[in-house]
Amino acid sequence: MKKKVLFLLVNLFLCCAYITAQENQKSSLQERAEAVDPKKNIAQARSLFIHAFNDYANKGQIRPGVECAVKATALYYKENYYKEAFDLLRHADDAINSGKLSANEKAALHYLTTKERMQMYLKLRKAQNAKEQLNVMESQANQSNDENVKNDLLYNKAIYYYTFGMNAQGNAVFKEMADKLTAVKEYDKVDEVYQTLIANGRKSNSANMVAQSYSNYIAWKDSTSAIKHADEIAALKKQIADNEASIADKDSSLTTRWVIIVGLCILAAVLAGALILGAIVLMRYILLTRRQKKNIKLLNESNALKAKFISNISAQLEPTLKKFDSSIPEAKALLDFSEHIHTLSELENQPKTEIEYENTQIPQFCESLMNQIRGKVKSDVTLNVNSPNMSAKINKEYVSHIILHLLNNAAEYTPAGGTIWLDFKKRGPQSYQFLVSDTGCGIPEEKREDVFKPFLEIRDLTTGDGLGLPICKQMALKMNGDLDIDPAFTKGTRFVLDLRV
Repeated sequence: MKKKVLFLLVNLFLCCAYITAQENQKSSLQERAEAVDPKKNIAQARSLFIHAFNDYANKGQIRPGVECAVKATALYYKENYYKEAFDLLRHADDAINSGKLSANEKAALHYLTTKERMQMYLKLRKAQNAKEQLNVMESQANQSNDENVKNDLLYNKAIYYYTFGMNAQGNAVFKEMADKLTAVKEYDKVDEVYQTLIANGRKSNSANMVAQSYSNYIAWKDSTSAIKHADEIAALKKQIADNEASIADKDSSLTTRWVIIVGLCILAAVLAGALILGAIVLMRYILLTRRQKKNIKLLNESNALKAKFISNISAQLEPTLKKFDSSIPEAKALLDFSEHIHTLSELENQPKTEIEYENTQIPQFCESLMNQIRGKVKSDVTLNVNSPNMSAKINKEYVSHIILHLLNNAAEYTPAGGTIWLDFKKRGPQSYQFLVSDTGCGIPEEKREDVFKPFLEIRDLTTGDGLGLPICKQMALKMNGDLDIDPAFTKGTRFVLDLRV
């Protein structure tokens, strides 16, 4: 599951990267349009820009498409094709509205088309229409929340005012723009804007715009020179102050160095002492670790000898016990106890061997196990087997022993009218579960951890030796699985046998 999620995230990232690359890359149509010199073949350049706009719009790349439409519009009204220019701008606005863009992005793109309409009205000398477009541009600039668009709006306001002889308003707007850029010390940008404004005035043959722009440019230059000079003086003063502070620091550092040297010598002596102490502690730790390893080895050997001793006792007692009459409950209990001790000892101490698995039809296997306890349950006890029609690889000897022991316990403790379940569930490609549940009295929560531990209490062997569940637990572990009690089941007792092939 994690691999699938990771694969989807990688694909999503690559798709986003591809889309971004496609949007940033110019189409061949746009490159061809930009390669044509409008002075030599304006119709071809315009046609290519229109084709590029349509191509971008069909691909959903709205921003480069609108930029191409704006360039084609300028080439239309340059030859006085105003109707075609307005129609093309309407198509561009439709593309913006249908595009999957944010409100801010749409406003910024509508600003470009509205600006071209204002340029046409300026050329046509229609002051009222140009003013209406300027008001729309102001609304779009505010909605775009783009500082560059807002600066461009100030520039176009100045052009509008100068074009129609409103010099006072033009000066005020241009001063606002110049002050805004000057405040952040972007003097080159302000100089570029003035130069552009003067050039536009010359292109449009507006002597008034040229005169006003040049006059304001000279005044700005003079004021900027004073600001730059003040900044340079402030920078020099700061440099002098920094140098003086540096000299003072160097003077004081001579004394500080002696203090540091003495401190380092003391620290070196302390570290040397700490190293010696650490070496002593390490040697003691190594010696202690060796003793502990030796003790652990002795304990392991002792446990192995104890297990072997217990197994030997069981084996030695077995021939004698078999001479007893097995019909006597006490004799049968001793025989079972001896056999259980021998089995548990072998499971706990035999080296880990490869468990053999065989392919088994689960429904038939479960039904055969449940049938073996049908004669042992109390009256009206319902026996349920829930198993999918499938086969699985299991060790039939160990699994049969565990399930039968659990079912026999369930039959013993489930009252009349109760229910016993045997369920099989597939948890993964090589992971299975057998669940044995009953509606008996259940096992107290404080005793659940002890039911799998042998020899915890002295018992009357005729009522059971308490080794059945520990033996089942060891068998489950041998199969690389586990046996435990389900704490979430509260209607009785549920044992869960986890198997991993």
